[in-house]
Amino acid sequence: MGEIKQVWVMVECGQKRVKPVFFEAVRAARLLANSLKGSVEALCLGLEQSSQAGDLIHYGADRVRVLKNPLFGTFSLELWLKTIELEINERKPYAIFFSANTHGKELSAALSAKLNTGLAVDCVAIEATGQEEIIVRRPVYAGKAFSKLTLRGSGPHVLSLRPNIFRGPGPDLSRSGEIELVDVQVPDGRLLLKVREIIKEADNQLDIAEAKVVVSGGLGMQRPENFKFIEDLARVLNGAVGASRPVVDNGWRQYSNQVGQTGRTVQPDLYIACGISGSVQHLAGMSAAKCIVAINKDANAPIFSVADYGIVGDALEILPLLTEEFKRVIGNPE
Repeated sequence: MGEIKQVWVMVECGQKRVKPVFFEAVRAARLLANSLKGSVEALCLGLEQSSQAGDLIHYGADRVRVLKNPLFGTFSLELWLKTIELEINERKPYAIFFSANTHGKELSAALSAKLNTGLAVDCVAIEATGQEEIIVRRPVYAGKAFSKLTLRGSGPHVLSLRPNIFRGPGPDLSRSGEIELVDVQVPDGRLLLKVREIIKEADNQLDIAEAKVVVSGGLGMQRPENFKFIEDLARVLNGAVGASRPVVDNGWRQYSNQVGQTGRTVQPDLYIACGISGSVQHLAGMSAAKCIVAINKDANAPIFSVADYGIVGDALEILPLLTEEFKRVIGNPE
């Protein structure tokens, strides 16, 4: 009988908690491990409250290793890469899952190069075959087509998973597993880069790539002050605020809000496009949303070609009405 294959999930812990995208990654790893008759291990860096490690077990992990060091509190590619590489060389997993967020993309690419192994990015489907292969499906050509990759060999295979794809059912509270706290010694003098301080803008908005609801605005909002209407609706729906590239280029919103080919790719349950005409570049970043609502004065705007529901009218007049109606239906007093 062969050795049990380990599927690892790299868990980045921000703001003293585990982000939902990593629960998705653990669930995806569990499905693959079941096909391989293998095990799932979550590797956590920067987790201050180890009690949250139990949540990863409820989503499918058999074992959670919490690597502890004060330096893990802030992300450093060099530091995290050295730590992960040591773990991999010592324990040799079959596959390693990352979330396809900003840090996950950077880490997975650097790790693939370091290990001289293959990398499958932005995966939306993963399955194992009887020939000890992993077949993955990922979007190409700005989401207009999908490619199928076959990963062969003993690994480690490195994959990053698109957010909002592998959510599935909620946690299984009956599951149990092992939690291990490991103090990691990092030779501080050998690091070429040291992060002394991180100063963030005061911004409590959700990450648009991870949000289940995204309300986006374009130049049809007319001026930056009018994005308050979008923020109000996003707040009622517990969603994130997005923007088209011209809006970001004009300095109305930050780049982190930009949806499109040169911005962020999103796949929420609900995408509301307000005053956005729908250029090819913008559609590439949001057309895979499960439900798209478009609001635009121009009945011939390209955005309507991908919309499930369209409202022809002025977004500045329609948004307050939508917000009030959602408040009434949801029961949100805000």
